[in-house]
Amino acid sequence: MTGNDGSPTTPRPVVQVRLADAGDLFMAWRWTSGAQGFGTGYAPRDEVDGAVRALAAALPGPDEGMRGAFTSGAMADHRTEHRLARRLAEALWPVGLTRQLRHVSAGGARRPLVRIQPSPRVAQVPWELLAVDDETDVRLLDLADVVTTAPVSLRQQPGTAARPAAPTEADGDGDAVVLVLDPRVPGFRADSPLGSVLGPAGSDPALLSLVRRHLDTGVVEPPLATAAEAFRRTDLDRDWLSRVLREGARRLLYVGHVSGAPVEHGQSEDAALHLCCGPGTTGFTEPVRTHRPLSAKDLLLGTLTLRADGVPGSRLWPAPRRVALIACESGGDLRFTESFGLASAMIHNGAELVTATRWVLPTSFAFHRLAGLAESVRPLSEAIIAVDTAHEHPDPVHRLGLWQREQLDRWRTGHRIEHSPLLWAAMSCVVV
Repeated sequence: MTGNDGSPTTPRPVVQVRLADAGDLFMAWRWTSGAQGFGTGYAPRDEVDGAVRALAAALPGPDEGMRGAFTSGAMADHRTEHRLARRLAEALWPVGLTRQLRHVSAGGARRPLVRIQPSPRVAQVPWELLAVDDETDVRLLDLADVVTTAPVSLRQQPGTAARPAAPTEADGDGDAVVLVLDPRVPGFRADSPLGSVLGPAGSDPALLSLVRRHLDTGVVEPPLATAAEAFRRTDLDRDWLSRVLREGARRLLYVGHVSGAPVEHGQSEDAALHLCCGPGTTGFTEPVRTHRPLSAKDLLLGTLTLRADGVPGSRLWPAPRRVALIACESGGDLRFTESFGLASAMIHNGAELVTATRWVLPTSFAFHRLAGLAESVRPLSEAIIAVDTAHEHPDPVHRLGLWQREQLDRWRTGHRIEHSPLLWAAMSCVVV
């Protein structure tokens, strides 16, 4: 049955899954809509730690860690990737929950949604990838859409809206799509560690088409005369970002560099975006050469404690409802006991959905250099377009999951490296 607008009127089956570290790993789940049921489970510490170590060894990392992921890592080959996905499922995923998902799906209901609140130890696990059937290559992604849920403490509380307390006529939920595409980081050449992630400006036809679509259908910030002007800009600093977000935006798409915070230091708020900010910019993060990154701490605290007239970050950078942070480990918040990283800060500042990444992303150039792909094949660009398309869809989680299932099907049938989960399984939707 559908409504007058064609949308389904039956409730979507949703199951909330929570995990907790207490030596062993403990899990509890409960169906919150569209179905009834609950369950609990646990996994022994040794099994969990072994599976997580195997995953970590397969993931891309900086420098030689990227080369290893392409040459000897488990995700570079379909057979070893499947064994890894099966090991993760055996250690972390309860058979009883799989049976319930199958039962709900067989009942003719809408596609189930699995909402996972992971513990820090398993926060990098690509849940969608888990091989949940020991006889066939059925993945969790085949049975359900999957999202990561932010801890309750990070969500906006009633009466703490992210919009300015005294809004101007321009404040509010605007129509603009804010595009921050491979901004130039002051003091870093294009071929340096904080250099270009997309190659020369205007060199990618598919990404140029993405920008043109936005120019044809709505308001784009920054204003552009041509699509090529969206890339490698030098004027996209934190003050500009504050202005366009306070004027009202419906979406933010960031593609660039993120510096993750070391988990062992326990300060997730040190994770930072790299914009075009110079060293004289006010902020909590120490400058790197001639550049000051915009940290999660900045997004949370704003200029409180930095200025006598300081204001909180939610007033300086009110987040639109949908935010995409396509950069290395942009969604690494939940690996920390206290999650105050970039995705969490965006949710705290008003976002309802943040698409971020669980690990270091391989660029298209990495695929060319390490896997020998032709320069015309650009896996990172395809991922950016998939996320952008999903964020324009009424159900972005389902739309992104559809693309991921398409990639998984190509990986299962063709075993080509450009369809490996190295890239697409890093993408995770974090919701409130």
